[in-house]
Amino acid sequence: MLLAYLMLASSMMLVGANVPVAKLLAEALPIPLIACLRCLLACMVLWPLMRLVERPRGMPARAVMGNLFWQAAFGTALYNAGLLAGLRFTSALEGGLVLATLPAVVALGSALWLRERLGARGWAAAALAGVGMAAINAVRAGGGGEGSLVGNALVFAGVIGEAVYVLLAKRNAGRIGVITAAFWMQAFSAGQLLPFAALSLPWLAPEAASPFNVALLVFHSLTASVLCLLLWYGGLRRASASVAGVFSAFLPATAAVLAVLVLGEAFTAGHGAGFVLMLGSILLATWPARSGRGGRQGEGPAASFPGDRRRP
Repeated sequence: MLLAYLMLASSMMLVGANVPVAKLLAEALPIPLIACLRCLLACMVLWPLMRLVERPRGMPARAVMGNLFWQAAFGTALYNAGLLAGLRFTSALEGGLVLATLPAVVALGSALWLRERLGARGWAAAALAGVGMAAINAVRAGGGGEGSLVGNALVFAGVIGEAVYVLLAKRNAGRIGVITAAFWMQAFSAGQLLPFAALSLPWLAPEAASPFNVALLVFHSLTASVLCLLLWYGGLRRASASVAGVFSAFLPATAAVLAVLVLGEAFTAGHGAGFVLMLGSILLATWPARSGRGGRQGEGPAASFPGDRRRP
């Protein structure tokens, strides 16, 4: 079980580490180009991995492919566009904290869209996430920190796209393998982003294709879209989804630490308050509940995988 916990924690830490990496990329390269190249690089690894591990027989069903198309549009294209565009304006520290609202947003979406019952803990998690967002943005009103309201709003738009993806993913649960779903969503996303990436090429600075930026892009693509996926679902083989969700707390924590240590961003008292509130929201939304008449409350959003680590 310890190995499973290490895999889950490593997965979420890599997700958090990709926030400052995405910020550096967004400042150096056109956003559509980053997102498209990330998808293409991921496809190059996922295709042979899919053939070797899951060995799918033919194409997925038409209904499954249609659902994967929309999952790609919301969970990859919109999520990456919101995250990368937002990180051009806001700090990696605040971007990571905004991403921590995902479990609460998924819980609310499950209640409002799928008509699932949302218990007291779910509503409390959503409330804490809202107050946490307010605390973070209060730093902006006070003139502290290095983020922006516009940037935070764009990152939150990406969170909404990822939440829609998670809700759509429930339709395909058990109908297609994890790696197969990941491959097709990356392929669909690459096709959706390709026209925008092509339009951005004339504005690409000659020095943008530096070895440093290329290394960042490869790291961003292969960790966020491949390695995190394998670690997360490898951990889920031994740990329940409700327990795994608790490890989402490593996402904002890792993003905050690297933003301060690597990027030199300032950590203010407002950020500290927002971090505590976001952590409380994650724990409320994902902590395993006791079995009872309503089942395990934490099992819905807890199984979701933040960012681009595709769930089937």
